[in-house]
Amino acid sequence: MFEDFTLSTRAVDDAGRIRLRFRHGGAGPAVLLLHGHPRTHATWHRVAPLLATAGYAVVCPDLRGYGQSSKPPTDSRHLPYSKRAMAGDCVALMRSLGHERFAVAGHDRGAYVATRLALDHPETVRSLSVLDAVPIGEALRRCDARFATAWWHWFFLGQTAEPAEHVINADPDAWYRAGPGTMGREAYEDLRAALHDPATVHAMCEDYRAGLGPDREHDDHDRRAGRRIGCPVQVLWATGDDMEFLYGDVLAVWRDWAGDLCGGPVASGHHMAEEAPEELARELLRFWRRTGTG
Repeated sequence: MFEDFTLSTRAVDDAGRIRLRFRHGGAGPAVLLLHGHPRTHATWHRVAPLLATAGYAVVCPDLRGYGQSSKPPTDSRHLPYSKRAMAGDCVALMRSLGHERFAVAGHDRGAYVATRLALDHPETVRSLSVLDAVPIGEALRRCDARFATAWWHWFFLGQTAEPAEHVINADPDAWYRAGPGTMGREAYEDLRAALHDPATVHAMCEDYRAGLGPDREHDDHDRRAGRRIGCPVQVLWATGDDMEFLYGDVLAVWRDWAGDLCGGPVASGHHMAEEAPEELARELLRFWRRTGTG
């Protein structure tokens, strides 16, 4: 897995309390790949080598709270698991590797971190690729019965009065229903180890609690202020997922957020980095080369 890549762990705060596990490899313009829930950086193991071979320096971290990265104590507002905090981790990691500017691609929850990165740190993000997501504020503002039925887990994982951790930790394998068939044995074993760690399960729930609180507040504040993403934005969605079912014209949702916008569907299930790695890599490379941002 990740041939010719290096596996490392590095502190991303001055106190050394937040450490991210990550893999990096290749040389050239820098690209940052951010996984979604409940994956680890290993979800990229088929895509990252294709991008490195094409002439890019590729960095794939476990986000704060996921995999083997740090899981700091939370607070009453869940701010330590906000996408703003996670985006700050990513900027610090990339700078520690000598990458002052870079392209970022994020899937699922990682797409929210990537979007926050582009909004909060426009001087660092050369381009943004969003996979299977609209901004959190948009998703909650447009929430209806279809969304609540299809994505009910947002509200289950976000509960604090009756925390989801007890249910999940009773049988993580039954809850997550992951397997090695599509993602590969090594990536599955990496994921399974994380899912059987109660601290990871708690941190992932905190991610969703932050999504319903400060993350939405940050998105709504940007929307009211008329803030938009200044770099080129690519939005891709899996044909086997429910983006079009929920939103119809997915790109139309993003037009209030980005001026330089492109994208389209990818023939895949939700975890496109595992299910359609070649097509996903082609789409990313085409975008970076066309915009000169990779």
